[in-house]
Amino acid sequence: MAFIIPQDYKQTLMPETTEQAIQFLKASFQEKLSKTLNLRRVTAPLFVLKGTGINDDLNGVERAVTFPIKCMGDRPAEVVHSLAKWKRMKLGAYRIPAGYGLYTDMNAIRSDEELDNLHSLYVDQWDWERTIKLENQNLDYLKKTVRQIYKLLKEIEESVYALYPHITPSLPDDITFIHSEELYLTYPDLTPREREDKAAEKFGAIFIIGIGGELSHGEIHDGRAPDYDDWSSVNSDGFKGLNGDIILWNEVLQCSFEISSMGIRVDKEALIRQLKIRGCEERAELEFHKALIDGKLPLSIGGGIGQSRLCMFFLKKAHIGEVQASVWPVEQVERCKQHNIFIL
Repeated sequence: MAFIIPQDYKQTLMPETTEQAIQFLKASFQEKLSKTLNLRRVTAPLFVLKGTGINDDLNGVERAVTFPIKCMGDRPAEVVHSLAKWKRMKLGAYRIPAGYGLYTDMNAIRSDEELDNLHSLYVDQWDWERTIKLENQNLDYLKKTVRQIYKLLKEIEESVYALYPHITPSLPDDITFIHSEELYLTYPDLTPREREDKAAEKFGAIFIIGIGGELSHGEIHDGRAPDYDDWSSVNSDGFKGLNGDIILWNEVLQCSFEISSMGIRVDKEALIRQLKIRGCEERAELEFHKALIDGKLPLSIGGGIGQSRLCMFFLKKAHIGEVQASVWPVEQVERCKQHNIFIL
């Protein structure tokens, strides 16, 4: 994504008030999320051992921040990218029954990110995971869960308006579901990002289904690791995929704005199929993958919801650095200052 400077940008809140608003938003949303999805909070790791298959591989090309552990013979550890697989292992370890789950504050470092308005080296999100029954491995259950989360986003938007009446709501009443294949067929001459922009602007809030699976023209909409989301199973709409992204229309930046990635997780069959599709069948011997293939992990649904992105969106900020302390290129910080965008 190109770096964006909104025309005639003005801060909605001063930095000190912004800090108070961030605290309110984070406390309020995680409480609502916990109650709505029956989640309990757990403590999460900042890093895991390399070579276990537990770390999230994202698109498969991002390099994890790695360091040696002296007292373990310099065995390497990796700062997490996310906790997609770790959470599922915890569901099993804590024997959490269907209909209940867990969430955590996930903090990560993604050193390969292209830094712009939405992307930072530092990632903070609510990672959540919920045990499900076999009969819930379907598109209807996924959509039901997406609607529950979207309802929370609407409630948060109204809460912000009650506290700061000059920050007016912009989200539509309902979220629109569209498969990545349908999006491609509607806008075949556009890039995936341009398709998202078109659909998000049209509907205001969308959930794009089937992120990671091959489309009819032989390409994917966006990358997904093969070992957590199920992007290859045929769903009830006749397309492939039981996962997707919640994307909102950002009025400040005039672009699509991903706030959550989530999905029904792979079962044994989907895992083996997707490892083969991605040409990484050797992962089946790793700790996480063996546990799943051996039936030691529960079926689940889960995802991540960006904390800084949520604050950025609802406080109408132009740069994620206005709600998050991180490191940015000097020239980007200076350019922001020239246009009333003040990085924390």
